[in-house]
Amino acid sequence: MVTEAVVMMESSARDDSARRDLMRTPDEVAAMLELKRRGWGIKRIAREFGTCRKTVRRYLREGCWSGYSRAGRPPALAGKEGWLEERLLRHGGNADVVRQELASELGITLSLRTVERACTPLRQRLLAEARATIRFETPPGRQLQIDFGERRVMIGGVPVRAYLFVATLGFSRRLHVRVFRSEAQESWFCGMESAFVAFGGTPEEVLFDNARALVDRHDAATREVTFNARLHAFARHWGFRPRACAPYRARTKGKDERGVGYVKRNAIAGRSFPSWAAFEAHLAAWTRDVADVRIHGTTGEPPLERFCRSEAAAMRPIAGRPPFHATRELIRRVQSDCAIEVETNSYSVPWRLIGERVRVTIADGMVRIGHAGRVVATHEERCGRRERAVDPAHFEGVAGFRGQVCAALPDPSAAAVAEAALLRPLAEYEAAIGGAW
Repeated sequence: MVTEAVVMMESSARDDSARRDLMRTPDEVAAMLELKRRGWGIKRIAREFGTCRKTVRRYLREGCWSGYSRAGRPPALAGKEGWLEERLLRHGGNADVVRQELASELGITLSLRTVERACTPLRQRLLAEARATIRFETPPGRQLQIDFGERRVMIGGVPVRAYLFVATLGFSRRLHVRVFRSEAQESWFCGMESAFVAFGGTPEEVLFDNARALVDRHDAATREVTFNARLHAFARHWGFRPRACAPYRARTKGKDERGVGYVKRNAIAGRSFPSWAAFEAHLAAWTRDVADVRIHGTTGEPPLERFCRSEAAAMRPIAGRPPFHATRELIRRVQSDCAIEVETNSYSVPWRLIGERVRVTIADGMVRIGHAGRVVATHEERCGRRERAVDPAHFEGVAGFRGQVCAALPDPSAAAVAEAALLRPLAEYEAAIGGAW
């Protein structure tokens, strides 16, 4: 019995200690102050709330509720806020590089998580600065934004990679959509020309990103742009000024960026097509029946209506100007399969030129291959990918072209006759070099 009583007393003492260690709530402290005002003693108040008298005295002395205060050590980066901000801005928000420099330059060794917590406000500011965009509206006829978007589309039951060319007029937001099989320079030029014809004129400037087919170099620091020479010729032909948006800031042409997404989500949206021609016809009908007549979220008007009212007259008329015929010249080496490769497509070349360098000219939908000043092969340009254009005449004389190669001659005497027939007399070689060996 005595042992049980001792255990119960120890348990009660532990419970009392636990209750005393509990922090009082503001309502409890207010009740303590009210009971003291009514004349209760400290001991009675402590017993009422199950706490110790020292706790009651502290709250009565302070006259209100207060939390426990602990004397903490100063932050490890206290006083280094300026240094931290300068380094974080220098390194583009990379906290790990800042952590390394803290250890190497200031002798402060901290975990990456500690540095990241200290840099959080600064990194949020950097992120906000990077995302900040000012809406830029252009007057009618001023700007056309162009871009490509890639999407896999089911055509004839086969997934095909399609490249969607989308042109958006800056004022009316009217769209022009074409689909190509590649993002080659000819696709950019063909897309722009078809947009000029569809809109009935050209704008003052065309804005695009830094595609390699159009821009040779764009310095992000100085903003110096070097456009492709053929783009300069194309722009002079059609009378517009080319402009490239800042590197890594594609949203500079945000109207067209949203237009590309709109075409992907709305015009295609999981559809399939029996043929490539059906795909092109669908895009033309969708542009006419859906994109041109929808209520635009920013302007609040149908793009076609806004275009006809204000922008059509501001476009520079093309006045029957002929299309720009771009000609590309490439140098290729003839491979062992008697062909050259241009944009993943193969074009056959006479087999005697295997290993030689040839000049390839692409213009007007034709691929012309020249060697030693004369044209040795001509093919229609292939618009797909990994297609082969073959002229059987290029393989005449290649073993096995017309049939199977014989594994062995019927008898040794026939082999000797055949070998002798293939050899040239030495006199022919002497005549070629102008004398005897």
